[in-house]
Amino acid sequence: MAHQWRGVIREYADRLPVTEATKVITLGEGGTPLVHAQKLSELTGSEVYLKVEGMNPTGSFKDRGMTMAMTAAVEAGAKAVVCASTGNTSASAAAYATAAGLKCAVLVPEGKISMGKLSQAIAHGATLLQVDGNFDNCLDIARKLGEAYPVFLVNSVNPARIQGQKTGAFEVVDSLGDAPDIHVLPVGNAGNISAYWKGYKEYSAPFETANGTLPAVSTKTPIMWGFQAAGAAPFVAGHPITEPDTIATAIRIGNPASWDTAVAARDESGGLIEAVTDDEILAAHRWLSAKEGVFVEPGSAAGVAGLIKKHAAGDVPSGKTIVITVTGHGLKDPQWALRTEDGSDVQPVKVPNDVVTVAAELGLEEN
Repeated sequence: MAHQWRGVIREYADRLPVTEATKVITLGEGGTPLVHAQKLSELTGSEVYLKVEGMNPTGSFKDRGMTMAMTAAVEAGAKAVVCASTGNTSASAAAYATAAGLKCAVLVPEGKISMGKLSQAIAHGATLLQVDGNFDNCLDIARKLGEAYPVFLVNSVNPARIQGQKTGAFEVVDSLGDAPDIHVLPVGNAGNISAYWKGYKEYSAPFETANGTLPAVSTKTPIMWGFQAAGAAPFVAGHPITEPDTIATAIRIGNPASWDTAVAARDESGGLIEAVTDDEILAAHRWLSAKEGVFVEPGSAAGVAGLIKKHAAGDVPSGKTIVITVTGHGLKDPQWALRTEDGSDVQPVKVPNDVVTVAAELGLEEN
C-alpha cells in the first residue's frame, strides 16, 4: 500500500507530545537521506554515513524542531512568534509561521550572516531586526520578549524544538536497523546533539505512552562526538566565549542555550566535544562536495572535519558504523564553493565557440 511521508510529527506521533486532535503545522520535514560516504569509509576503515539534513523543506535540520514548536504555538493560541538566529532558525521559523498563519519576528546579530538564509526569512514575510550584538545578545532579547510580551519563543530553549529534533535519531535507527557505534555532529547552540541523544536513549528502552508501552527499537546507544569551530568553542574552553568568531556562521555561538544537556549527552555516551579550525572546516566542506557528492554549508562540515582530524590522530576505530549529521544545504552559503583552496575566487576557463578547442580543453580525443 502506498505511503506518503507525512512529516515527523505524524510519522512519530506515538513518541511526541501530540494527540490525534492536535493541529499539526508541517511542511513535510524529515525522511531525509542517510547517504553512504564511500570515501570517508575508505579513509577510516569504518562504515560512514551522512544524515543529509539539507534535504529538509527550508534546507536545514531546524525544520524538525520547528514543526513541533509551531504546532505548540498554535495550540497555545499564539498570534506571533519570535526567534534569535544566525540564519537557519530564521529561515525555518519564517516558513513554518507562514504555514501556521502567524506573524514572525526574527532577531539576527550584526554582520557575518548568510544572505542565503536571510533571503529565506524575508521571502516568507518575517519582520527582520538586526541587533547591535552577537547571537547570544539576540537570544537574550528574544527570551525577554517571550516572557513579557504576547509572542511565542521558538528557539531551541523551547522544549518542543528538542522533541522534534530527536526524530533524526529515530530515522537513523530505522534506516540502519540499530543505532550506530558513533554519531558525529557540529555543535553550535547544542540543541541538536542534545536532541539526538534524547532520541537514541528513548529508542533503546521501553517507551511509555498514553496508549501503553512501546518496546525498545535499538539494542544500544552510540558514542556522541560533537565538534565546534575553534573560534566559537565554549565547551572546549569550559566557559562562554564573549566574542565568538568563525566563518561557519551556523555554529558561531559563544554561550550555547543547551549547555547542560549537551554536556550530559557527551558524558553519558562516553563521547567528546572538541574543536576544529576554520581551515579544517573548509577542507571538509570541499571533501564532501568533491568526493562524496554532498554539498553542505560550512558549519555542517564541522563534524566531518572532526572525524578526519580524529582519524589523522589515530583515534577513529575501524570496523564500526559511524553516522555524521550534516545539518544544512550548501546553497545557504554558496560563496565558499566559489573559492579555491588558496582563498582566491574560482574563475571559469574561457574558450572560443569551437568544438575542437572545447574537446581539447577537456582532454578528449576524436573517435
